[in-house]
Amino acid sequence: MKQSQLALAIATVLASQTTFSQDLEQILVTASRTAESGQDLALTWSAVDSEAINLTGHVHINELMQRVAGAWISRGNGQESLTALRSPVLTGAGSCGAFFMAWDGISLRAPGFCNVNQLFDVNSEQAARVEVIKGPATALYGSNAMHGVINVLSAAPTPEEDQRIALEAGPDDYYRARYHYRNTYGDHGISVSVNGATDGGYKNDSGYDQQKVTLRHDYNGDVWQVTNAFEASNLNQETAGFIRGFEAYKDDDLKDTNPNPEAYRDAWSALAYSRWSRDLAPNHRLTVTPYWRKNDMQFLQHFLPWQPTEDNGHQSLGLRATLHSDVGNTRFSYGTDFEYTDGWLKEFQERPFSPNQPQGLHYDYQVDAVTAAAFAQAEHSLSDRWTLSGGARYEYTEYDYNNRTEDGPACGPEATACRFFRPADRTDDFGDWNLNAGVSFALSDTTTVYGRVARGFRAPQTTELYRLQAGQEVADLDSEEIDNIEVGIRGGTDKLRYDLALFYMEKDEVIFQDADRQNVSGASTDHEGAEFSIDYQFSDAWYAGLDMTAARHRYTSRTNLIGSSGDIKGNDIDTAPRLFGSARLGWNLGSRGIPALAELEWVYMDEYYLEPDNEREYEGHNLLNLRVRGNLTPRLQATLRVTNLLDEDYAERADFGFGSYRYFVGQPRGAYFELAYQFGAGS
Repeated sequence: MKQSQLALAIATVLASQTTFSQDLEQILVTASRTAESGQDLALTWSAVDSEAINLTGHVHINELMQRVAGAWISRGNGQESLTALRSPVLTGAGSCGAFFMAWDGISLRAPGFCNVNQLFDVNSEQAARVEVIKGPATALYGSNAMHGVINVLSAAPTPEEDQRIALEAGPDDYYRARYHYRNTYGDHGISVSVNGATDGGYKNDSGYDQQKVTLRHDYNGDVWQVTNAFEASNLNQETAGFIRGFEAYKDDDLKDTNPNPEAYRDAWSALAYSRWSRDLAPNHRLTVTPYWRKNDMQFLQHFLPWQPTEDNGHQSLGLRATLHSDVGNTRFSYGTDFEYTDGWLKEFQERPFSPNQPQGLHYDYQVDAVTAAAFAQAEHSLSDRWTLSGGARYEYTEYDYNNRTEDGPACGPEATACRFFRPADRTDDFGDWNLNAGVSFALSDTTTVYGRVARGFRAPQTTELYRLQAGQEVADLDSEEIDNIEVGIRGGTDKLRYDLALFYMEKDEVIFQDADRQNVSGASTDHEGAEFSIDYQFSDAWYAGLDMTAARHRYTSRTNLIGSSGDIKGNDIDTAPRLFGSARLGWNLGSRGIPALAELEWVYMDEYYLEPDNEREYEGHNLLNLRVRGNLTPRLQATLRVTNLLDEDYAERADFGFGSYRYFVGQPRGAYFELAYQFGAGS
């Protein structure tokens, strides 16, 4: 964004007038796995509450995460996505393992088996809250918690009946139904959330059907407090591929075309846990959580010219034990994590393409994975104003890989440069440390400054180790490491809340695919910037908010990266805008006795480079979204959401590959109308 535009946006935020309640004593669960005040924490975090989730009514998770400074969930077609969190949008080798994405603190995918699209597994549409830690997390999180944590929290049972059904319709034959029931019966509480959506798709031969369910039972006994929860999702998607050509997203004859009508993605996932907590003694509380995870996904790799089909999945059993202790002025959290995973992957090409990309089976392997960790995190109050924190975690990861097809290249003797290589059976193991230390100082009852240093890591993913190409027999990879230093200030008044963080991170042993299409580690990058959030209540009727990120992400080593000249040291990493964010202006008519709310949202995306040599760019975009909600009766509520209000031509994602510009086209203006009926007391 140009500086004048940024100045205008900030001026708009600081020159309007709101009426939502600002609670400076916000609670955060993600940092320590227990509810604690987030005001004095020496780390950078954000949260999106249930009110914002319901008002946003997101069709795709990127609509919701625009409310989080530092985060950009780049939308692909349908429910697909790529993530940026204090980072560029990461793709290819070394990408999806950079973020810890969780439901109630449990990773959506097992360590070593990530998927870039995994946020479509979680029922964020009916969550109680989404919490985000930016940069390396605390010692309670291990592999993948490098650039940050996105933790979706399930809705707890309510003291009284809360039953609600909502029906929604939108453009391109989009329909969605949502239902929840929550109540408490004596010591037992239940929460049921179900939703299903069908979308005909803006582009030709596209669309999806998706269903999600979340079940939760809470028991509050005299000794034990127990939460049993289960979540499952199913996605059947007809995927539209990139359109090609410079600024093709502006071409009316190309925007709604689908070059890959045969592409699809079918994904199924389930996760269940049982969390048992009890006091062992005064100020000592034990929490034990066994959990189970299973998922399966099949999709056509339409982004490759030879279009193979991939089928992957895994099943996990895990156990987490944590002891929380308050001793004097010090609060401890220490414990162990253990997880066993059985994972698999197959890749099959249906049609002939070339001797180097032959028809038939490319890969078929199975991996037994074990992850074990011990951790300790502490927070010590030196005085009423000074708080020190720190922690350490050691994590051991072992992969036992079994090739279930022939070892060696997947091509016949006529191949000159076979694309696919199946390594022989092997075992790999990795040992890694997470370290962090921080200090916070309360300038006043409502203002805190803090500083923090932290190291995060991630072990190589199984696809990086065993899905090899171009004759690479062994991928000799190290774990990636990232070192983070940050300072920040947060606080406010009864009308104002703000949060500013400055960060610098160095990332080493970065895993990438080189010009010979071999998976290697050893690259380095750095990441520096500022994240700023402000919410202001001007009057009983008007409110405004701004979430903005200014950052630069660069290659700091001469890296022979595929698709580059190799001389990219100092270049910006591709798909890394230097400025992006959103602002909101709201009008709450409840102060005038009218049960209605209107919110106008501005979304800004700066220009960014499309490839490592920084020779091609996407120009960026500005979007406006409008949301209006009102009660027709005390129990019947109507909501109208208009996305891309000015009908701008834009790309949700742009890149340059296989010799051409490629774009996922942004949705044109769309109007979504929802009617919701509240049966119980609700809120």
